[in-house]
Amino acid sequence: QVDRSEVIKSNLNPVFAKIFTVDYYFEEVQKLRFEVYDSHGQAGVGTHDDDFLGGMECTVGQIVAQKRVTKPLFLKYGKFAGKSTITIISEEISGNNGYVELAFRAKKLDDKDLFSKSDPFLEIYRIDDDRSEQLVYRTEVVKNNLSPIWEPFKVSLNSLCSCEEKRKLRCVVWDYDSRGKHDFIGEFFTTFEEMQKAMGENKVQWDCMNPKYKIKKRNYKNSGVVVLLDLKIHRVYSFLDYIMGGCQIHFTVAIDFTASNGDPRNSCSLHYINPYQPNEYLKALVAVGEICQDYDSDKKFSALGFGARIPPKYEVSHDFAINFNPDNDECEGIQGVVESYQSCLPKIQLYGPTNVAPIISKVARVAADEERTKEASQYFILLILTDGVVTDMADTREAIVRASYLPMSIIIVGVGNADFTDMQILDGDDGVLRSPKG
Repeated sequence: QVDRSEVIKSNLNPVFAKIFTVDYYFEEVQKLRFEVYDSHGQAGVGTHDDDFLGGMECTVGQIVAQKRVTKPLFLKYGKFAGKSTITIISEEISGNNGYVELAFRAKKLDDKDLFSKSDPFLEIYRIDDDRSEQLVYRTEVVKNNLSPIWEPFKVSLNSLCSCEEKRKLRCVVWDYDSRGKHDFIGEFFTTFEEMQKAMGENKVQWDCMNPKYKIKKRNYKNSGVVVLLDLKIHRVYSFLDYIMGGCQIHFTVAIDFTASNGDPRNSCSLHYINPYQPNEYLKALVAVGEICQDYDSDKKFSALGFGARIPPKYEVSHDFAINFNPDNDECEGIQGVVESYQSCLPKIQLYGPTNVAPIISKVARVAADEERTKEASQYFILLILTDGVVTDMADTREAIVRASYLPMSIIIVGVGNADFTDMQILDGDDGVLRSPKG
């Protein structure tokens, strides 16, 4: 059990205030089950004393992709719970909403030095829920200046205010001392919400206050003024932002039909169709496809093949539709891809070489066309299933680099027991992947 809601009494259409927090992993199928009970006591929800009103199962991916999911409730043994439904609304918890750029200055600060002017610097603290303070940023020291202008700086919104605009911030101005015994000049409290008034050509300023002086001095006004000259918000969009913003995922699978896979009629072949269990290609296809299909609204997947001789002329092709419909290479769901794959095998001749650049370029052209539209509302995922070393490595690197600027991701899955060491260069983990041409 992940969590449970509060009990809402005497209501057939309850709206629960409880928020369920669930970790989200795009690469996994995360199944959830929601159960609704009629509570009859204080012993706890879901006990034997409570009446089961119905349940519903779905995946986190489905909720994220649709943002609002309404499904019927089912009783045990798969019977509908009357007309009862449950609605789940998803929202990403702000944890990485980008960063903010701030530019501060001060005016007429108190002079703490005897023979020269103060050497001020500014510190910003975030006040957490337990009232503890976390240092967010410390500016550079501006020497011998009572009206310093500090260099603009960038800080993540998560660090600054835990992505909560109303969270209190404490800002402190000090006079630098080389021995570490800095002299306190003053402080002020604010929030990120208040800081945002400095966006555009506006400025926000605060009195820099020394609480001791305020108590002791009757006419004390402040120990200077701190001014926020400029504030710029730089939003870093996550994958969830794109999905929840209405971006549609277009999924394409490309299957290696080269001769190195072995004769499909032979049980040792990676393409052998065993009536009792899926082969390695089908296992990989289903494992990745079931994750991606939750984000594809029409559940239609393009399915391509490469490295085979295809009818009617039996010429080698490196980007053919496995349903043999060049005008519409889409299949209905993962099951449709599986069926097209199985019916395709007897009609083709496995050949070679293992060239994947043509398929990458083909999908990239579609992605490029989409990017040129005003909406640019589609994102493309290409899954390449192959059993061995890519023959056209230079062309593949070039194609991947060109595609890196497009709304497109490439997943390469090695099938079988071949040595895939050379393929690791394509993931860019050891540095940015570069074109052979530089």
